[in-house]
Amino acid sequence: MGLLSGSVAISRFTVAPVPEEIDFDSQAFREIEAGSEIRESIGFVPFEPEAPYQAGERRWFFRVRIDKVSPDPTAVQERVKEMVKAELDQGADFVGPKKRKKLREMAEEELIFEANPRTKIIEGCIDGQILYVGSTAKAYLGRVTEMLRRLGIIAEFKTPWIDRGDQDIESPILEIYEPGEAVLGARFLRALLGDREIIFEPESGFVRLRTEDARITLGGAVLKDLHRYVERGAELLSAKMLVGDPPSSFRLEATSFRVAGLKIETSKHDHWTELLDERLEKINEVFELLDKKYDELAPRLFHV
Repeated sequence: MGLLSGSVAISRFTVAPVPEEIDFDSQAFREIEAGSEIRESIGFVPFEPEAPYQAGERRWFFRVRIDKVSPDPTAVQERVKEMVKAELDQGADFVGPKKRKKLREMAEEELIFEANPRTKIIEGCIDGQILYVGSTAKAYLGRVTEMLRRLGIIAEFKTPWIDRGDQDIESPILEIYEPGEAVLGARFLRALLGDREIIFEPESGFVRLRTEDARITLGGAVLKDLHRYVERGAELLSAKMLVGDPPSSFRLEATSFRVAGLKIETSKHDHWTELLDERLEKINEVFELLDKKYDELAPRLFHV
């Protein structure tokens, strides 16, 4: 999933300060050379080879590439078996946990020189004061924002409760630990039940929720069970939603206000920047509707 193709996973940030020119090349990606002791390399790459990062007024498109060298887990496991057998053949009566751990470290060190780097690409766009990152994974979001920080750009999570300055509320069954997340997001998703513009997928739905006793996942025709759990005070964590006509589906991660699995229909374009412009426009339409709904429903969110 990314910004340019396929279904979209997207997180939003507010960025400041944003200079007139951003020197992405100062933190450009460098490949790991064969035989190098470097295990990881991270840096910026353009969307297309030698393409400019800036494509429009106050708009920059970029990718963060992460290459990591690690030995194949199956190969490591097989090598450890061979090393344990060798220890036993040399007269050892028993190979204990500490010795096995040491042998595993030796196997990983031995095999890592034969391993090829594994590559992960995270796409991003700075549009004015808003940063869009094509991922909802916390680990990757942290890597992208750290790379931008090296360029002097500070990114803060963007959610409607942060924008409005709403103070979060407490929940007897839901605890919030991560920056930017809030119980208000779960209450917002609950308040969307019965909405006419953003509806819960009624037939092939997906909902994750939290009760006093457990985390529960619902699939398929979820509405009957969902209403039953909500009546008992469950907090909604995420749900598959439908919006628009014809409807587009996406999953709203409630407490973080991130969108995943957003399916976007686009027309044909001669250049990738035109395609990306259209996809970002449709992504922004979804977020604008969600922001508008939050503003409408906000008075209800502070009361169970």
